[in-house]
Amino acid sequence: MFAVLKTGGKQYKVQSGDVLRVERLAADAGETIQFNEILMLGGDAPVVGAPMVDGAAVQAEVIDQIKGKKVINFVKRRRKHSSKRTVGHRQKLTLLRITDILASGGDKTGVKAAIGTGSVSGFVAKPADEKKPAAKKAAAAQAAAGDDLTQITGVGPAAAKKLVAAGINTFADLAKVDVDSFDAVKVKPEWVAQAADLSK
Repeated sequence: MFAVLKTGGKQYKVQSGDVLRVERLAADAGETIQFNEILMLGGDAPVVGAPMVDGAAVQAEVIDQIKGKKVINFVKRRRKHSSKRTVGHRQKLTLLRITDILASGGDKTGVKAAIGTGSVSGFVAKPADEKKPAAKKAAAAQAAAGDDLTQITGVGPAAAKKLVAAGINTFADLAKVDVDSFDAVKVKPEWVAQAADLSK
């Protein structure tokens, strides 16, 4: 029995026991991974996917993370221009040994899926709360202290921080400020008017 799997933008025909090199995967040596994108299963009763075979999977053991052959790209410019450029590259690869081909039940095995290190599908976005814990703490402190002063047109986060530092935490506090005599922070008359409306 053989299977045709897809990984790293390429297709591979594999059988149990085969050793192959694929584009680098996010896995350590000795780990077992599973390919879920199976295009075809061959054997006594071939199955062709549309585009993938449902429930089929190929399991493999990671042997090592290796580098491919060095590829040198030499660019020589046209005559009368003494410029030339040499660029070398070694592709990062993962060496695998195919252990098992599953015709069905591949989605219920619980084995780690084979995900490329540079693939978009492998990227897990952090929630907005985890990205900026400082902003989350500042927002929580602002909510606990008083009103959100950034609702006033022209008051950004920096200005709101300065107002809170000057002792103005609520719209009512800002509505009581005398623009001419208040020296701690530059306060605009339209801010005071908007604060008076929002405090009602």
